[in-house]
Amino acid sequence: MATKPAPTRPAPRLYLATPVLDDPSSLLATLPALLAGADVAAVLLRLKLTDQRSMITLVKALAPAIQNAGAAVLLDGHAELVARAGADGAHLDGVEAMQEWLPHLKPDRIAGVGGLATRHDSMMAGEAGADYVLFGEPDKDGNRPSIEAIADRLQWWAELFEPPCAGYAVSCEEAFEFAAAGADFVLVGDFIWADPRGAAAALADAAEAIAKGFASPGAFRLMQE
Repeated sequence: MATKPAPTRPAPRLYLATPVLDDPSSLLATLPALLAGADVAAVLLRLKLTDQRSMITLVKALAPAIQNAGAAVLLDGHAELVARAGADGAHLDGVEAMQEWLPHLKPDRIAGVGGLATRHDSMMAGEAGADYVLFGEPDKDGNRPSIEAIADRLQWWAELFEPPCAGYAVSCEEAFEFAAAGADFVLVGDFIWADPRGAAAALADAAEAIAKGFASPGAFRLMQE
């Protein structure tokens, strides 16, 4: 795995996770305008577990709107459905899922990896060829590291390694801190869809927080002191 050289760092981009989906109609009505109004690099489709045919149909209904906006379509798990559903890749949870599915996805599809509890696991994912590593998502019990611990992991990765890193943010405050710490992508989801003003306003706020964090690269170091 190559270490990261020191050229100018590009601005972090949004990575948008959907609610858990079993019907695409409500999202289809809002998604094109939402993606037109923000710089979203990828959309993570969270699918309600049902039969494979229904999940494939749902992804096929949503994928064109996402891809036509210039964003990649990733499935949260369900790597076996990626090719048949017309998705661009999958997000794999943990080292075991990575070892099982990454060889099937690469090199034609995107393979991101999360559920990386240790630095060693993170380096294993990078060595294996993950297209990005994700830090900060909740575990199966809903627990997640502190904002400081997540930002520290992002900073460590961004300073040393070439593959992109993403931070899982549950608020605009976290989006700011993770962008300041060195994240290449900031994954946002539930707090976007729960905002009473609507998802577009929340996504705009998240984008602004990321831009401010990117412009304040020393902010995380100051938070540690």
